[in-house]
Amino acid sequence: MKHITILVPKGAILGSIEGPRLVFSEVNALMQRMGKPPLFQIQLVGLVHDTPVCGGLYQVHTDLLTSDVERTDLVVIPAIDGDLRQALDDNRDFIPWIIGQYKRGAEVASLCVGAFLLASTGLIKGRQCTTHWAAASYFRAMFPDVQLVEDKLITDEHGIYSSGGAFSYLNLVLYLIEKYAGRDIAVTCAKVFQIDIERVSQSAFIIFKGQKEHGDEPIKKLQTYIEDNYQEKITVDQLADMLALGRRNLERRFKKATANSVVEYIQRVKIEAAKNSLESSRDTVNEVMYQVGYTDPKAFRDTFRRITGLSPKEYRDKYNRERAVAAV
Repeated sequence: MKHITILVPKGAILGSIEGPRLVFSEVNALMQRMGKPPLFQIQLVGLVHDTPVCGGLYQVHTDLLTSDVERTDLVVIPAIDGDLRQALDDNRDFIPWIIGQYKRGAEVASLCVGAFLLASTGLIKGRQCTTHWAAASYFRAMFPDVQLVEDKLITDEHGIYSSGGAFSYLNLVLYLIEKYAGRDIAVTCAKVFQIDIERVSQSAFIIFKGQKEHGDEPIKKLQTYIEDNYQEKITVDQLADMLALGRRNLERRFKKATANSVVEYIQRVKIEAAKNSLESSRDTVNEVMYQVGYTDPKAFRDTFRRITGLSPKEYRDKYNRERAVAAV
């Protein structure tokens, strides 16, 4: 039997505690219906027995404290809420325990912004990790030595897992169930809880706003210029001339400040504008393409798919408001 420890940090998001518990418990129920023994021993474990979560709206009772658990097979770190620095400080006593369990052979899985607590352990330095796309800039600033891949829904690095934003933690739970119990059990759980088991990316959900929480004011001015003039053809050399910088120096500063190259930033601003138009207007894909400054349909489609994971038509069919109403 595999021992699963779901941590209960102070200020955790309740759903990311109860959700994994429910899905792992369903596996045991499935096994029982097949006349087989349960696969998982699932325990909620905290630093204290009664932990306030969701800004104090609820309390979660745990039968065990970390000091009671000598060894486990999987540590699940739920999402934490509110001020993340304060949340990390409130839950810092989990860190040596998580490190110790990993060194003794346990796997570790972080859900959504639980990645901040995972990264605080130092276990993923130089490794890939994902988290909620909305927290990506903050994560990079706090943990520059972690390779953040916020477009990914799940990462799997040497027995350490992470999931993207919000309810995508359910996809990570299914991924782990498939690993521990097999594909058939994972598919059954996906059907019971109506989870899209094939999702691999959170790109289509990302709202690009541009990282401006940095101190490089000239780069901020360039960001604003790009966002105000995305319909035009903007070149790196043109932007470098605006700041009287060499191209290489501009690229270095821009990447350091925004986590994007200049060309990537221009593309993401254009595609974000295209997404907004495809969601709310009746314009054709070609009309939207021209509106955001593209003239080559193939280049537009390729860039759109690379950034969102969908073609422009697929995106419009999925998110256009009038189409959604008509489908009801």
